[in-house]
Amino acid sequence: MTEDKYDVQADGQRVNGTVKWFDPVKGFGFVLSDSGGPDILLHANVLRNFGQSSVADGAGIEVTVQQTTRGMQALVVHAINPPEGAQAAPLADFDDVDPEVMRSAPLEPARVKWFDKAKGFGFANVFGRSEDVFIHVEVLRRSGLADLQPGEALGIRVIDGKRGRMATEVTAWEAALSQS
Repeated sequence: MTEDKYDVQADGQRVNGTVKWFDPVKGFGFVLSDSGGPDILLHANVLRNFGQSSVADGAGIEVTVQQTTRGMQALVVHAINPPEGAQAAPLADFDDVDPEVMRSAPLEPARVKWFDKAKGFGFANVFGRSEDVFIHVEVLRRSGLADLQPGEALGIRVIDGKRGRMATEVTAWEAALSQS
């Protein structure tokens, strides 16, 4: 789970919901509130303020919303959770790795070197280290994200795996900074 570390209070109501869809190229998407009601507009700038450039369709999300003349809009993202069932599909790269080792790996601040969603992978660099860290698209999905942009700041849990240094989780930048 990715959570904000700042208790940003904005005028509005805190809502739990599910990402209906989000298109980083268009710069927006929509959230369905768990309590029903109209779709909630999620603008890319609101997501970027949380430290992410994308969010996976079906991801759980906690946002502060406000009614505007154009409908309900998200003002602040507080948390992003992986889509239901995201942990169900095994990732062969981690078959031989103890799940406790993955969970206990430190969360480290990093920047995206490049990521190609069509290829299904990319690389990041942890600050202060020269080696690349492999990021699989399935790890993004399990982290509640859909895509990464070059230069984007992240928090990642890294292990030594079948492909060398590999990310097992991707979070907001602020989460890694608070643990380093």
